[in-house]
Amino acid sequence: MLNELEILSTLEMLQNEHLDVRTVTLGINLFDCVSDDLDRLKANIRNKIDKLAKNLVSVCDQVGDKYGIPVVNKRIAVSPMAAVGAPFSSAELVSVAHAMDAAAAEVGVDFIGGFSALVEKGIAHGDRALIEAIPQALTETQRVCASVNVASTRAGINMDAILLMGKIIRDAAALTADRDGLACAKLCVFANIPQDVPFMAGAYLGIGEADAVINMGVSGPGVVKKAIDRALSGTERPDLGRISEIIKRTAYKVTRVGEIIGREVADHLGIGFGIVDLSLAPTPNVGDSVGEIFQSMGLLGIGVPGTTAALAMLNDAVKKGGAFASSHVGGLSGAFIPVSEDLNISESVEKGLLTIEKLEAITSVCSVGLDMVAVPGDTTAETLAGIIADEMAIGVINKKTTAARLIPVPGKKAGDKAYFGGLLGQSVIMAVNNATGDNPFVRLGGRIPAPIHSLIN
Repeated sequence: MLNELEILSTLEMLQNEHLDVRTVTLGINLFDCVSDDLDRLKANIRNKIDKLAKNLVSVCDQVGDKYGIPVVNKRIAVSPMAAVGAPFSSAELVSVAHAMDAAAAEVGVDFIGGFSALVEKGIAHGDRALIEAIPQALTETQRVCASVNVASTRAGINMDAILLMGKIIRDAAALTADRDGLACAKLCVFANIPQDVPFMAGAYLGIGEADAVINMGVSGPGVVKKAIDRALSGTERPDLGRISEIIKRTAYKVTRVGEIIGREVADHLGIGFGIVDLSLAPTPNVGDSVGEIFQSMGLLGIGVPGTTAALAMLNDAVKKGGAFASSHVGGLSGAFIPVSEDLNISESVEKGLLTIEKLEAITSVCSVGLDMVAVPGDTTAETLAGIIADEMAIGVINKKTTAARLIPVPGKKAGDKAYFGGLLGQSVIMAVNNATGDNPFVRLGGRIPAPIHSLIN
């Protein structure tokens, strides 16, 4: 059981350190909305979302006010639309995306995820139709987010799907060229995608989930940084083992906060509570950065030698603290390193401290992957596919989730700046090795088989 007095004392101690609940995400199962009539399907989707989510925003605000901690984002994740809308064409699925967008606007949430397909082992008719609809759907809607799972430790790596996604990313960028390829910021390509992740753009409601569920995303990179700073400013300087313990204890407190707020929101809505995702998710605001944590630990900036070791320690300590605080930790739960969404990380790119090769290397020990990475607009679909394939291999071999959210910015080159606005931030465009622009390797297609450690039954 959670002790509210303990939570309140924790909040008092952390109130000036950018602690917030980053998102409350309501998962909604749409399989009972299925119809072979397009208009009926769209009406069913809107009706169910309105029924379950109409009070989501007001309840989150009410609970946040009670504890004096804001719930920054209120979001919805739905069943993968490639399955829900399997009978329909790409053009028809674009109209479904419009219905999702309208429903999200009606209930006041900022994003709705689940325009998604799971194609790690093969691409069905509905999957292909949805994937081909992604560029137009994300261009013409404000709140819809898409994700495609192209690999898993159990199934291997679907190279046909990866090459297709390279082309889709290029198309999405071209359609939003006037906004620096913004549509790509709402699209994630995954290996081992979790079924309960509350963070966008990857959120969707998995097949094995309940009819409706509340999943929490708590954050607090500023809290972790301040805790490390306090320890290092004392008379006895802690070693790395002690710093790991400080991070673990801080993650414990943050997770406790998230769970009590999440359970109360769920109780008010009459919906089951799912998980707490305790990922350290930054924003472009000063003091709310994962990158600054590395500087607090003595590194010049993220990307310099020592970064991988520091991130491994940070990720492990966060997971240990969260697991001790709650029996319902899920989603991604670790440290996000999105380039444009973290002012400090973006500055490291600008200074030349962080390259895309080093970023790929450190994703082997973090929670996500190549996140919000702006690349030159002339990067070919084959090169994008090669980058994605490399990232998927890290996830498959290490039995972990990895993802790629790549944004080829039309008309811009390495060193230029891309501007996405709001929480999506801005970033210097990273240089990419585009020497093998046609990349025959990725055009071989097929499926890279699952690794031997997939045979665990």
